[in-house]
Amino acid sequence: MATLGMHRDFLLEFAALEKPVQKRVFEVFEKFATATHAGVHLEKLTHQRDPRLRTIRITDFWRGVVLKAETGSSYLLLKVLPHDKANHWAAKHRASVNEATQGIEIRNDVALERATAGLRALVTQESSCLFPASEYPDKMLRSLGVDEEILPIIRLIPDEDHLEALHKVLPEHQYDVLLGLATGMTPEAIDRELVQAYARTAVRSPTTEETDELRAAMARSRGRVALVSGPVELQAILERPFDAWRVFLHPSQYRVAYHEGYTGPARVTGGPGTGKTVVALHRAYHLARRLPADAPDGCVLLTTYTKDLAAELERCLALLVEEADVRARIRVVNVDALANEIVRAERGGTPLKLVVGQKDITARWARIARRLGIDFTDVFLDQEWRHVILAQALTEPEEYLKAPRTGRGTALPPLKRLQVWRAVSAFEEQLRHAGEWTFLQVCAEAARILDERRERPYRHVVIDEAQDLHPVQWRFLRTLVAPGQDDLFLAGDTYQRIYGNRVSLRSLGIPVVGRSHRLRINYRTTQEIVAWSSSLLTGEEPDDMDGGNETLAGYRSTMHGERPETAGYATKSEEIEALVARVRDWTGAGVDAEDIGVAVRFIQLGRDIAHALEQAGIAACVLGTAGRGGAGVRIGTMHRMKGLEFRCVAVAGINDGTVPMKSAVTAVTVDAQQHQEDLNSELSLLFVACTRAREALRVSWHGAPSPFLAPVTAPRR
Repeated sequence: MATLGMHRDFLLEFAALEKPVQKRVFEVFEKFATATHAGVHLEKLTHQRDPRLRTIRITDFWRGVVLKAETGSSYLLLKVLPHDKANHWAAKHRASVNEATQGIEIRNDVALERATAGLRALVTQESSCLFPASEYPDKMLRSLGVDEEILPIIRLIPDEDHLEALHKVLPEHQYDVLLGLATGMTPEAIDRELVQAYARTAVRSPTTEETDELRAAMARSRGRVALVSGPVELQAILERPFDAWRVFLHPSQYRVAYHEGYTGPARVTGGPGTGKTVVALHRAYHLARRLPADAPDGCVLLTTYTKDLAAELERCLALLVEEADVRARIRVVNVDALANEIVRAERGGTPLKLVVGQKDITARWARIARRLGIDFTDVFLDQEWRHVILAQALTEPEEYLKAPRTGRGTALPPLKRLQVWRAVSAFEEQLRHAGEWTFLQVCAEAARILDERRERPYRHVVIDEAQDLHPVQWRFLRTLVAPGQDDLFLAGDTYQRIYGNRVSLRSLGIPVVGRSHRLRINYRTTQEIVAWSSSLLTGEEPDDMDGGNETLAGYRSTMHGERPETAGYATKSEEIEALVARVRDWTGAGVDAEDIGVAVRFIQLGRDIAHALEQAGIAACVLGTAGRGGAGVRIGTMHRMKGLEFRCVAVAGINDGTVPMKSAVTAVTVDAQQHQEDLNSELSLLFVACTRAREALRVSWHGAPSPFLAPVTAPRR
């Protein structure tokens, strides 16, 4: 029986082919998948580095590159290229097995030789070395998978820029190891995340095929190689080539998603594009798939904080889970909607009257403060209620007098606290009298209802975008599943926290110590966009929701592209006109309008941009606006862009006074600490918007630029 492997690069190149060529690719390689490959002609090349590399005719113009096992009947599909390029690629590349991971590696011998010669010439002028033997001895590097051929090369690398230039030249695993070291990861972390992860996720080869070294190496190459069981699976993969995340999980992702039996709550964190949501989806699938056949439908909950993100999870889950019985066991719904459902059911199905507008809420606080004659602003009272009283579930004034106010910068002596409590009591009584609820009150009530019940509604709960949930929502989530093995699984990144909700998971009965994992490789965004966006976060080290700080050390991308573009204009109309021209450039280069996103801080600017695009003959869709939808450039607020991604992104209106938005930032005179927290949330919001881009990012403003852009707009020295 032949074994067919598909390299990740093969699928990505396949996705760019025209439909007739894609069809022909499937027809050719279907013969491999059905073990009738004996009749397929694999062409040898002359003067090639690896005699196992062959080409195969797809059309008169296109060729596939295949790695053929020396012994056994295994084949690895590597590339789909035009005829001459395929021959050229096959002639200069070589396959090898990594000494540490035992997985397959593809190396460009010709480019490595040229790079080495160039570095040797450079070393006569440069004295610095990025990887000196005194700090990174050969033995340590070899244990991480850097082989004897690469060691002499890396001793010549003077700095991180030269390492980046070798991205496409070095074997992929070895480049990941070196970049991890260069960006602050410890050897121990690299061994755990990039070496041991392969060993723990390797697929065991059957005993009868032990002599097939290629098959064994492909099985140990999860994240880069997918083993295809037959023509049906081959067709399923090729039909959705852009959904490579279904098939190619990096070992660091796989070991988290498919871990057998966490002893309690577990968590995965990571920067934008590292695949946290992918891990959450696979985790939900894994938990549902291993349940007994008689498990009830909907017993695994997959949830997040907004209905839009829940809808995206639902869409992706449909792509991942093909078994109808497994899919039926997973329910997708956002946290607030689920809480509303539980409270409504307890009240006999009576709909709840919700207060949804923040302006309405702050106006009520202002009226209460005036009526009681207390010297607190509406914003301060609302934040004190949400971040202290609701967050700690305080129900009596005595509790509030003793409660810590972590994260609140304005000291409150006992008399002042009693004044705040009077205002809170008046606010809550006003809501009760009107039969109204806020979303957080609904979650608190749902948690109370479930606390009084013996049975819990779910066996497993998987939570995406965990960083933006409020402590009240966490208490509700804790009541949905009994404490125990694989009860809660969290995915999130506090660098992307946009609502300022600070949480101590441990204090809420959700300890993740020893079961927390961080992803560091960005699979969505180019390294240029990653580095540019990360530079906005100068000095910021957000908490990790469990008593420590997050870090971007080792955060990097597997892709490269153009540096992000920044542009300032005198007027709004000039900025919009230039943005329309850039969108026209993108669509003219073959980018579909639906693969272009425009992020703004407030929706009116988005509407103005949509109007200008439509006037220019470019379809546009304002996200979340009633009566708008369908095809076109996607335009939305930065909040609305959370969880989405596009090939090209324009972030517009990043003006001083707009970003950060004045109304979203507590005055420093009211609460200096909350003022800084609000600024951090606004900065995170900009970071989120910029990292929605996969290939191209453009950031613009009119008038003076936002102070947040200072790290990227300051003159270079």
